[in-house]
Amino acid sequence: MVTPPASILTIISASSVLVRNASLSRAQNHKMLSRRSGLVLFIVATVLLFSSLFFISPIPQPLAFHDFADKRSWLGIPNFGNVASNIPFAIFGVLGLLFLLGPKSANYFIHSRERIPWLFFFLGLFLTAFGSGYYHWNPSNATLVWDRLPMTIAFTSLIAAFLSERVSQRGGLLALAPLLVLGVSSVVHWYMSEQRGHGDLRFYFSVQAYSFLLLLLFSFLLSASYSRSFDLAAAAGFYFVAMLLEHFDKQVYSALGHVISGHTLKHIAASLSGYWILRMLKLRRPLNA
Repeated sequence: MVTPPASILTIISASSVLVRNASLSRAQNHKMLSRRSGLVLFIVATVLLFSSLFFISPIPQPLAFHDFADKRSWLGIPNFGNVASNIPFAIFGVLGLLFLLGPKSANYFIHSRERIPWLFFFLGLFLTAFGSGYYHWNPSNATLVWDRLPMTIAFTSLIAAFLSERVSQRGGLLALAPLLVLGVSSVVHWYMSEQRGHGDLRFYFSVQAYSFLLLLLFSFLLSASYSRSFDLAAAAGFYFVAMLLEHFDKQVYSALGHVISGHTLKHIAASLSGYWILRMLKLRRPLNA
């Protein structure tokens, strides 16, 4: 799984603070943007962020990216720690899918169709277990594609879920397919650029930054339809910790006496972000009830 630029880490860190502050002050704040303004915000942010690609130099895939700290094999599984630590993604993904497909799941949503983007989110989480596990079994650019694809499904479907709940239920559903195509296209574009000998991660990184930026803006500027918005801060916090653990993979491995690496712990922390979102969906209630 990819380490994003420092700007994305900053967005994640800031989101955990701003989402919490927004949820605590929403009861006293009557100046949230209207849903129509939220749609304009979505369109403007989309145009501005992807227009910026033309002003950024190509970002190649670092050759050292596949050099992880823990390369130990166990039970015949190479890189066992980084492979096996993806299991929580599968567990929480299945739990999320079972919850949303259950006979009573519609009772947790104002509109039953709001479940559709969340289904894709947990499907992406579930597929991440296999994509990331496959990549870490034999790290290379060719296998990295299957690690990145399901993560973009999770990120982009999360945007559609927020659109559906905070801007327009119909608009969120209409945007789901284009957003999924956007995420998948960013991975395909990166891999094709590698095949041409001129690797370029700009599009892929922009989709990640786009996802975090929109989630941050929606959380801070648009009124929530459900309670427990502060749980999003916890989910963002887990993901921020995951990015730090990935960045300091070797340092964590050394500090813990070569017992477990930062990248292995990163998978666990990132999966807990998905679990916290599932927990939020189960515990929240409509604010207009």
